[in-house]
Amino acid sequence: MDMHNVVVGTAGATAEDVVAVARGEARVELSREALDALGAAREVVDALAAKPDPVYGVSTGFGALAVRHISPELRTQLQRNIVRSHAAGMGPRVEREVVRALMFLRLKTLCSGRTGVRPLVAQTMAAILNAGIAPVVHEYGSLGCSGDLAPLSHCALTLMGEGDAEGPDGVVRPAHELLEAHRIEPVVLREKEGLALLNGTDGMLGMLVMACADLARLFTAADITAALSLEALLGTEKVLAPELHAIRPHPGQAASAANMLKVLADSGLTGHHQDDAPRVQDAYSVRCAPQVAGAGRDTLAHARVVADRELAAAVDNPVVLPDGRVESNGNFHGAPVAYVLDFLAVAAADLASIAERRTDRLLDKNRSHGLPPFLADDPGVDSGLMIAQYTQAALVSEMKRLAVPASVDSIPSSAMQEDHVSMGWSAARKLRHSVENLGRVIAVELVAATRAIELREGLVPAPATRAVLTAVREAGVQGPGGDRYLAPDLAAADSFVRSGGLVRAVEPVTGPLA
Repeated sequence: MDMHNVVVGTAGATAEDVVAVARGEARVELSREALDALGAAREVVDALAAKPDPVYGVSTGFGALAVRHISPELRTQLQRNIVRSHAAGMGPRVEREVVRALMFLRLKTLCSGRTGVRPLVAQTMAAILNAGIAPVVHEYGSLGCSGDLAPLSHCALTLMGEGDAEGPDGVVRPAHELLEAHRIEPVVLREKEGLALLNGTDGMLGMLVMACADLARLFTAADITAALSLEALLGTEKVLAPELHAIRPHPGQAASAANMLKVLADSGLTGHHQDDAPRVQDAYSVRCAPQVAGAGRDTLAHARVVADRELAAAVDNPVVLPDGRVESNGNFHGAPVAYVLDFLAVAAADLASIAERRTDRLLDKNRSHGLPPFLADDPGVDSGLMIAQYTQAALVSEMKRLAVPASVDSIPSSAMQEDHVSMGWSAARKLRHSVENLGRVIAVELVAATRAIELREGLVPAPATRAVLTAVREAGVQGPGGDRYLAPDLAAADSFVRSGGLVRAVEPVTGPLA
């Protein structure tokens, strides 16, 4: 795989593949192995379709209507109807990258040879991805069980040349116009194919994979801003010593402590916690930063294990087994993915919470050890970063609400046939929002910590800190001074953090950070 070419075989996909297609607009190719597997599985389905015995998804209705045997002349209509009726989403459009991840992951499962669709169906889906066509998918319509039904149905509708889609130019047009413009023939679905396009955890999984990629960057960024805050508060780096973390051997904790220690190397500000106002220990938000961030890192590691397992899976119902049997199953239930999506929202909220507490400490003259109130230039005349912390607090408060698990909820559907659902799509949607907020919270801490360090006249910060100061000012975040329109500074800091600029500024000095 490179960023411009992802080959889909029968053995699943990697997280890097998903990000390359969803965000990098990488082209997709089907391997010879995948095409052969598709053809072999289709032969099994065609043989079953020719028999008089009913087979779920091949010659029956769906869900609570599975008791009806469908005659051969109605089966094409049945597959078309399931897509049309299930394309019932509502609300705003979801992001283009989510739709591309959703389609790519469904294509990955089709290519496993376990779904029974014709090679033509997979080839058409790949052609749509490669043309830059993104079906219009709505926010609401998935309960995270029997697959992300409505979102996947909207994608399947585009394969049929129906519904609306966004072209590579960002303009939404009727799908049939976009297919015609790119010389893609709409698919006429046959037995099992409509069902196979809808049954999967692909939406929630795609969002999980992208959230994991984003959180990995943000956890490193949070270690850097925590180190900067410790430095600005004249704290002690002794609590970061490897031997202290070795006796509580959580790997994430050790990684965060090591990151902070690298950033603080050769600082002229640390170790001054006894100078003017003696304190035995730093506050928890400073001293326990590795423990909190590390717990989040370990949660992220578990989420990645779950994601990798799901990326290797072939989720459909029914499935074509290697011995030729076609069997119903419950693998479409999204619980494994939904749980870790919720776990990550909890970890993100707690990381944001501790970052906000450090920021507040930097702004409080009674706890900042010599810094001016709110880091203002002329306190009373200037408000400094007072309202930046308000914004940060609002973000954290929302993240706490977003941390309430979606996966503990379940609303029965399909006349009680689908009587327990995962709500994994909802867990994924709120996690995306939480990850965005986490980046903003870290950005506010960065603005406060860098300003505070620059106000510590006569003390020389660590070389890594000096690299951050240079880079963040070049990124458009201004330093100390009188009050000014602050929103652009915060937006610039957010972009700097989210793009990886903060980590890139530090690593030439520290070496690679975890």
